[in-house]
Amino acid sequence: MRNAFDLPQPIGARAQASRAPHCIRRHRSIFISDVHLGTPGCKAALLADFLAHNDCRTLYLVGDIVDGWRLKESWFWNAAHSRVLNAILQKVEEGTRVIYVPGNHDEVFRDYCGLLLGGVELKHEAIHETADGRALLVIHGDHFDSIVTYARWLAHLGDMAYAMALALNDVFNAVRRRLGLPYWSLSAYLKHKVKNAARFISDFEQALVREARRRGLDGVVAGHIHHAETKTIGGVLYCNDGDWVESCTALTEDARGRLEIVRWTRFAAEQEFHSREAPAHVPSRPVAA
Repeated sequence: MRNAFDLPQPIGARAQASRAPHCIRRHRSIFISDVHLGTPGCKAALLADFLAHNDCRTLYLVGDIVDGWRLKESWFWNAAHSRVLNAILQKVEEGTRVIYVPGNHDEVFRDYCGLLLGGVELKHEAIHETADGRALLVIHGDHFDSIVTYARWLAHLGDMAYAMALALNDVFNAVRRRLGLPYWSLSAYLKHKVKNAARFISDFEQALVREARRRGLDGVVAGHIHHAETKTIGGVLYCNDGDWVESCTALTEDARGRLEIVRWTRFAAEQEFHSREAPAHVPSRPVAA
């Protein structure tokens, strides 16, 4: 009988997500955050597909993986959300080190930091050493957001408005799918066009860079603001792994320590299909003299 809430099944019954052939990517580390499981806006199916087709030695969950704020108000959970949790636990079973740094939406887990739950390490923050020897602070970042820290009621009000924008985004993308077009975030586009939003992002980046510099670290990896980015600010590396409600992004590290943003807006099978359909490059014939 099917679980009434589509919750994760016992380990023995857990089936690994199907993988498209020749599409497995190997990384040294992967950072994901702001998944917001438990909300209709979560792109859980795409994230489950990403996790099935991307392996790593260390997986960082950089906060807001589960949205406790929204689940307190109304219950939302489907099979795709369970597939994400199953994919994470599957990686633990396969030997991946999984480190969970809770954020403000899943702050209930902060009470358990320092413990090991289901093979997942819970920490308030972490220091990641890249393959090329750089030390990076890994932190969700909500403590550097003055609205979340000092005006929680306003943060909750903003969360409701954001949920409405995401609902509009889902309708927009339903039309795009019918037209055979890939996912594209209308809400993210509109947000980044607003002057106040751009200023907030800049202030957030500067605050985190100052904290990393104060600690004598080489950089910082954060989430929280749903804006994927990698750049150097005043000699300090700033990385944000984005989110899985708008942009569907992750931060990855390769064997040499190089960091890059990966956007997963198509399922792996679709990526493989479109790569086969793409016309081969034919060099132009030289023009006779």
